[in-house]
Amino acid sequence: MSRPTFQAGIRGASFSEVMVAMALSSVGVMGAMGAFEAANKNLRQDALAARALAMAETRLEAKRAAPWEQLLSDDLDHDGVPDVTMHDDGTGGDRMAGDGVYSAMFEQQGVTVVWTVAFGHPEKQGNSGAIIVEARGVYRTSSGDHEVRLATVRANPAFAGDH
Repeated sequence: MSRPTFQAGIRGASFSEVMVAMALSSVGVMGAMGAFEAANKNLRQDALAARALAMAETRLEAKRAAPWEQLLSDDLDHDGVPDVTMHDDGTGGDRMAGDGVYSAMFEQQGVTVVWTVAFGHPEKQGNSGAIIVEARGVYRTSSGDHEVRLATVRANPAFAGDH
């Protein structure tokens, strides 16, 4: 078995060199941790934005598929019984009472969804040739409130010939 040989003139690292190396390594690790935290924050915000968009799209599509006579009620849990009745009274997401824009809202998983139905003739809903449906998903992040807004126009099937 051979013994290790030591060469003259080769020295090990000094204590100060080890300390400098440790300090530089800790700065690098702290920078990486900060980058991971920023990425995690962005992922959470993106998840909220995607949830808000999906929830707004769901409300919009529900109004597109609902029978004309049932436009002002919503079955949110799909059990066959309407859970929400839309109002034009200035409360619960409705901006102004009596403006002909019916609104409803609910909050779930950090997103508030407000949807509206605006008739062409507010006093005669059945005689409106078309409606405007809008859905907004509102969510809050550390940088403030954000909103996703979608809208569509739907024709009255009595006037479109699809009854």
